[in-house]
Order: sequence, then C-alpha cells, then structure tokens
Amino acid sequence: MECTKSGLIIVIIYLAIIVLEIAGWWLVFQKAGRPGWGILIPIDNVYLMCKVAGRPGWWLILFLIPIVNIVIAIIVAIDIAKAFAKNTGFGVGLALLGCIFGPILGFGEATYTQPAEH
Repeated sequence: MECTKSGLIIVIIYLAIIVLEIAGWWLVFQKAGRPGWGILIPIDNVYLMCKVAGRPGWWLILFLIPIVNIVIAIIVAIDIAKAFAKNTGFGVGLALLGCIFGPILGFGEATYTQPAEH
C-alpha cells in the first residue's frame, strides 16, 4: 500500500512539471507572436521554435539527422535566447535544460525582440 502512495505522489509531481513546462513554452510562443498551442503539436513545435529563433522553416529537416540535430538544437536555443535579449549562456541553458529555462523565459519579464537575420 505504501508503494502505491509514493508512486502516486511521483506521478502527480511529474505531471505538474510537464504542465509547468508546457505553460512556459506556450507563453514563450505567445510572446513571440506565434500560437501558444503550437507547443502541443509534435513537429510543429520544432518548426515554431525555428521561426521564433529567426531560422528558416526548412531547418526542421536538420532536426531529423542524427548528430546534426544536437548542433542545430543548440544553435536554435541560443538564437531563441538572443531573440529575447538573453545571453549565449542562457541559450546553452535553454538547450540543455529546456524544461527549466523555457518556463523562466515564458513566465519571466523577457520580451521578444526581432531575431537577428541569418
């Protein structure tokens, strides 16, 4: 019985973290003038992240190539951070710990500026 209670608590905490992350990224997309619900649609959310970062939509294809996708994800995360007037360090944090830095960006005071042209 004790195992069931602790398992339930872990599931509730896990779901709360997922809801917090979705809400944070929803707000990031809204701040950037994109539909917040786009975070819920697989593939579309990566496309929208590319657009928020100022990268072309065809970069979505690069996310499908092993090893290359890691580099592209880091570049897009850094570009998203810069589009919100954050530094490269924040962008690396966004790439490595998106579940923490995404909500910080969404719920925080950061405002979206137009991303740099690439």
